[in-house]
Amino acid sequence: MEEKEIVYGKNPVEGILETNPKRINKIYLVIGVKFDPKIRNILSLARQNKIVVLDIPKEKMDKLTDGVHQGVAASVSPIEFIELEDLLPKIKDKKDALLIILDKVEDPHNLGSIIRTAAAANVDGIIIPKRHSSQITSTVEKASAGTVDKVAIIQVTNLSATIETLKENNFWIIGAEGSAETYYFNQKYDMNCALVMGGENQGISSLVKKNCDMLVKIPMSDNVNSLNVANAASILIYEIVRQRI
Repeated sequence: MEEKEIVYGKNPVEGILETNPKRINKIYLVIGVKFDPKIRNILSLARQNKIVVLDIPKEKMDKLTDGVHQGVAASVSPIEFIELEDLLPKIKDKKDALLIILDKVEDPHNLGSIIRTAAAANVDGIIIPKRHSSQITSTVEKASAGTVDKVAIIQVTNLSATIETLKENNFWIIGAEGSAETYYFNQKYDMNCALVMGGENQGISSLVKKNCDMLVKIPMSDNVNSLNVANAASILIYEIVRQRI
């Protein structure tokens, strides 16, 4: 995300204010916007954190944003990515650590939705590659409903090397693959694991698939080839959560 990206919408702005207000440079509010509970909370949090709030005409807000802004936007700094070597010492001794690896997930709406699910499920971190992947844009922030700062996001240059590092730290690598023999609900997840989700067009790349310890699939009707990656990720993540309750 470029320096001072514009994030818009009540949930994204409120989420950043609640989790990492230092990211916000200033907040924009449409003149005459309805002061519902979320807007009031945004203004209260802005005052607490001494963040400037500017009232602007709706026409200016429309030009500032490229979507449904709900009368509020914020100028923000990029998120701070977490280094894998900093995260691993905190989680490798757990018996139920869960990481999500995204292999060429390029749609920002899918990435944002996966981040939202991961935050809700207390996932320990999401790993994305620097290339051939959606980055953390304002679209991702809005799709995540303000949860981008609520889950560790790790950006790496080489997924295969990252997988090897995870294996060395007692993680099992589980890939979601339509041709797998095992249904996802028949797999046990009682160990530290990293769930690999492939991109919208080609799924998991062949090299990454080869490095998975096991592959699982979601049962599908003969009339449907696949699910949206964000929907599939939600199903798999919450099966892991269910088994661990």
